[in-house]
Amino acid sequence: MKTGEAMNGDRYDHGAVEARWIERWDSEGTYEVDLEAARNPYYNLMMFPYPSAEGMHVGNVFAYTGADIHGRYMRAKGYDVFEPMGFDAFGIHSENFALKINTHPGRLIPENIANFTRQFKRLGAMFDWRHEVQSTDPDYYRWTQW
Repeated sequence: MKTGEAMNGDRYDHGAVEARWIERWDSEGTYEVDLEAARNPYYNLMMFPYPSAEGMHVGNVFAYTGADIHGRYMRAKGYDVFEPMGFDAFGIHSENFALKINTHPGRLIPENIANFTRQFKRLGAMFDWRHEVQSTDPDYYRWTQW
């Protein structure tokens, strides 16, 4: 970072710095793992959050940060860490939130997932977004009913 690059007047512009790094990580595929070519694969799976609120809360950040740190540790030890992310939107949590704000879940869930994704990216977690799972996707849940 160049001197003063993230300064807006006398204030540090964290939003500009975060946006720049998120764009770089996405464009370079920093956290993408080729599972077929990985010589030392390591699967770092976390529970998929319920996108049943307006956004993440501190408990989400607490839980996912610890697991992400573990994944980074394994990456530093030479492992090809695959850290997927997804969203589990089926269940009473999503239904109750939809009822609370009087919005159909079919419209609410995609909006919440977009917000959660934006928030996760701002955390800088090393998720491989190419393998995102959504429990409401018919191509996903059909296998649970097969």
